[in-house]
Amino acid sequence: MAISAAGSSSDAAPASQGEYDVFLNFRGDDTRHGFTDFLYHDLNAAGVHVFRDEEKLPIGEVISAKLKQAIKNTIVYIPIFSETYASSKWCLRELKLMIDNVSESEDKKSILPIFFHVESDDVKLKKPLYEADLKKHEEDFCDEVEGWKGALIKVTEHKGWVVTKDQSQAGIVRLVVTEVLEKLKIKRKLVTEHFMGLDDQVKELMEFLNINHDDVRVIGIYGMGGIGKTTIAKVVFNQLCCHFGQYCSFLEGIRERSTMEGIVPLQKKLLHDIGGFGFVEKINDDEEGMRRIGAILSNKKVLVVLDDVDKKVHIKKLIGNSKLNRGCRIIITARDKDILHVEEFEVKRHEMQMMDDSLALRLFCRHAFLEDHPSSDYRELSREVVSLMGGLPLAIEVVGSLLIDKEDKKFWEETLVKLRRAPKEEIVKKLRISYNDLDELQKKIFLDIACFFFNEKKADAICMWESCEFCPTEAIEVLTNRCLIKVLEDETFWMHDQLIALGRQIVHEDSLGDFGRRSRFWIAEEALQIIGTEEASKKCAIFK
Repeated sequence: MAISAAGSSSDAAPASQGEYDVFLNFRGDDTRHGFTDFLYHDLNAAGVHVFRDEEKLPIGEVISAKLKQAIKNTIVYIPIFSETYASSKWCLRELKLMIDNVSESEDKKSILPIFFHVESDDVKLKKPLYEADLKKHEEDFCDEVEGWKGALIKVTEHKGWVVTKDQSQAGIVRLVVTEVLEKLKIKRKLVTEHFMGLDDQVKELMEFLNINHDDVRVIGIYGMGGIGKTTIAKVVFNQLCCHFGQYCSFLEGIRERSTMEGIVPLQKKLLHDIGGFGFVEKINDDEEGMRRIGAILSNKKVLVVLDDVDKKVHIKKLIGNSKLNRGCRIIITARDKDILHVEEFEVKRHEMQMMDDSLALRLFCRHAFLEDHPSSDYRELSREVVSLMGGLPLAIEVVGSLLIDKEDKKFWEETLVKLRRAPKEEIVKKLRISYNDLDELQKKIFLDIACFFFNEKKADAICMWESCEFCPTEAIEVLTNRCLIKVLEDETFWMHDQLIALGRQIVHEDSLGDFGRRSRFWIAEEALQIIGTEEASKKCAIFK
């Protein structure tokens, strides 16, 4: 994830020339309706073409030619080793084929093992977990078993992930999806948050943006913060980008970045993304940037996403004044519908819809229980919590993550009381409940990211927090697991703008009270000058 997280993969050309990008190998009874299902849907949401056995394989003792071809034509293999994995001869046969293909591929294929509630030594056959199943197989498939054993031992030589019973499965899924995108070298965006329930809206958007029509098409997606505009834009971008080659750009968080950095860095990123990097560094002002962008977009068929735009002038400066080339597709997301009235282009507007009750409950359960449905003891409580979220995916995700592993019903009931006190339109107040549940050091790090380190490198911040003895590694894990922050694949921090607003509101309230001890000197220019310099450790006391 994502990521929700939300980072992009490498900008290189696509590596995948086969039938599938990823082949999932797993024991269905162990993981099909849990971990494997989450991984499958998150990979699909990121635009990755995945083969997953849907129990349609032919019955017989020999793997079909079609399945062998699917394995041969896949770029990344993901075997998911579970407690009864070795009981399946199909899993073992597929694994043997995958290992052989990786060995013969001259590093063009990859295998990413996942050890789900088992250890590497179990798979390496240093422990007895798989011993009985393999002995049983020897009775009927003695000629194959030695090859299966060799494959099990060989696969542990490849770097993978261990998923323990007390670990966040969502966090591991994000890491796997990020690694797959990097392996495939494609310009797809990582989508790991609240994707469910968007299928009908995605279909409507794709029908309008149909690449088979050679005209220019611009669509504006609008709705309140936290409703999923960025997520749906990423899903559509992932489905379209393969038709545009290198001429794709996704400019995320324009509202925040233009305030912090100005418009020129955004212009430079867009130009770099669509192949204009030869002269990017020579651009010193937004007028020059606009001319350069206009020149390229009038001659190239491009796909561009302008995410979270809050000023009409940003659309003009990031798309240029020139007429767009035939075949161009532009997607704009905004909170204000009026922003999408642009003189230069005809913009079709699409209003984001709230999640319905059943999907909202399912999303909540994914975060609170790591399953699609609540346990019987928590069914009514879960429905009450979801009813107070107003159909907003961000709020559902954050509150669900707060309640994971909370088996004390009193905690749930107290959370409900707090949620009822916050008016439905005041989403920030609802998100604050998760902030209040953090310990003091975790709160400090959350506020530092909201005020200073959004879109900044993790390493510089960690150096400062370690000097302050804030225990950042544990705190970052907690904040990530509770969906309050994300760490992108380029090791920068990401935070939803509603959560940034929450952090800054808290800092402002603190500054009105105990200013000397608790407030942050929230002056972005000064902070950015300090970050990454030798002065950082000396000045870290300012955050204590």
